[in-house]
Amino acid sequence: MRIKSKSKKSVLYGLTLLLSAGMVLSACGKNADNGGNTAASNSNTETSTEKPVELIWYTIGTPQKDVDKVMAEVNKYTSEKIGVTVKMNMLDWGDYDQKMKVMTASGEPMDIMFSASWAFDYVQNSRKGAFASLDELLQKEGKGITEVLDPAFLQGSKVDGHNYGIPANKELPAQEVWRFNKNLLDKYKLDIKGVGSLESLEPLLKTIKANEPTVTPFALDKNYVPYVPYDYIIQGLPMGVKLDSTDLKVVNVLETPEMKQALQTMRKYYKAGYVSAEAATTTSVSDLQTAGKWFLDRAATQPFADNAWSSSYGYPVVSTPASDSIIYNWSVMGSLQTISANSEHPDKAMAFLNLLNTDPYLRNLVDSGIEGVHYKKTADNRMENLADSKNYDMPTFSLGNIMLTYLNPSDPDNKWESFKEFNSAGKKAPTLGFNFDSSKVATELAAVQNVKEEFMSALYTGTVEPDEYLPKAVEKLNAAGFGKIIEEAQRQLDEWKAAQ
Repeated sequence: MRIKSKSKKSVLYGLTLLLSAGMVLSACGKNADNGGNTAASNSNTETSTEKPVELIWYTIGTPQKDVDKVMAEVNKYTSEKIGVTVKMNMLDWGDYDQKMKVMTASGEPMDIMFSASWAFDYVQNSRKGAFASLDELLQKEGKGITEVLDPAFLQGSKVDGHNYGIPANKELPAQEVWRFNKNLLDKYKLDIKGVGSLESLEPLLKTIKANEPTVTPFALDKNYVPYVPYDYIIQGLPMGVKLDSTDLKVVNVLETPEMKQALQTMRKYYKAGYVSAEAATTTSVSDLQTAGKWFLDRAATQPFADNAWSSSYGYPVVSTPASDSIIYNWSVMGSLQTISANSEHPDKAMAFLNLLNTDPYLRNLVDSGIEGVHYKKTADNRMENLADSKNYDMPTFSLGNIMLTYLNPSDPDNKWESFKEFNSAGKKAPTLGFNFDSSKVATELAAVQNVKEEFMSALYTGTVEPDEYLPKAVEKLNAAGFGKIIEEAQRQLDEWKAAQ
């Protein structure tokens, strides 16, 4: 899962899972009265009296009640600064991928689009021509971005040598955690020190199920994938290389002992009532989390994420590791803003993204809403949510440079230094830097995606018996050409490995 809420409020990913956070944070910066930072102040300021250009922005997240109210304030600022206004359209987590595919295929007008390794696939859509190449635009209108963004993100997100997206300056590795509603941990004096594996959750889940009939013990939606130690070639498809691999052998992850065990455990949890009966069709569990009617879930973490989650939900949230900290392709590409290849104003779109990633006032306005309405500042770079913040709870990780966002009351002053340490400590995944070219197996990939839609959510959430449905899924995947896709991935990976 990804960290879905902002630093100040709730907080990957939440890539990536997710993700991923999977995933969110807050940062330091001057306010609008101080003119923002140097990069923002030096960006192209609009001096023309012409009518501002309207940019259409599609991004991911549960649609927020006050989006239009906040964007009205954004537009007052950006129209003066760079001669643009922005119309933000939010598409819910479970709907984003499919709706964006349909809209781009139909030529729907848009300028800026969220993309990632796990939503509206960044690599595949770059190769399909959905996004404009940003190489020249970065030099012309995005110099502030190149000055503030960790170079590893721009380098790691290149597709066939070109940049097609602006990564969010956030956590670089991916680390999964089990995340808990601390109110329920405290109520039943439950200890999470020994928690790590999926199986280790059972005693905790059993206690909550027996004593809290209105609480969902294990909150998950249809996008949940059990964690197993594999480096996926295409995010969302069960094809990958084991994390400790030295030969880089590509396998069907569904046929591995680790996944088979995870599916059996999830089925056990489903039958015990720890998982919602509708999990395989649920698009989001945000309502449960807002109401505090959940006990645990899995999320992608980052330094001090517990503070951000607690601030967002309005009650304490704690977490414990569920995986190692690994730098994957999908974590480098876990959150990007792209410019549509069909945009009529790509230069203005880049100017807006440049301002968003360099100007603390704009970044916090988009992220946290209107000062005095949704939050109050408690110091130059700190904030507290107000009651109306529930009408505007944005996924921080998806919106750009998180290191400009204000700190939560409980965040330490060295938060962003800790981020840099976290980023430098991540271990590299075995296929880091490899991007699969699916052009030779496009037909098979489309067929495999259909099989995935038929089986994966039901299997991963424990909704169906793996002994019966796992063989059926593998059989249908193979009939759809999954074996050919794996062979092509292996061929490309072998060539890539030889060239390193």
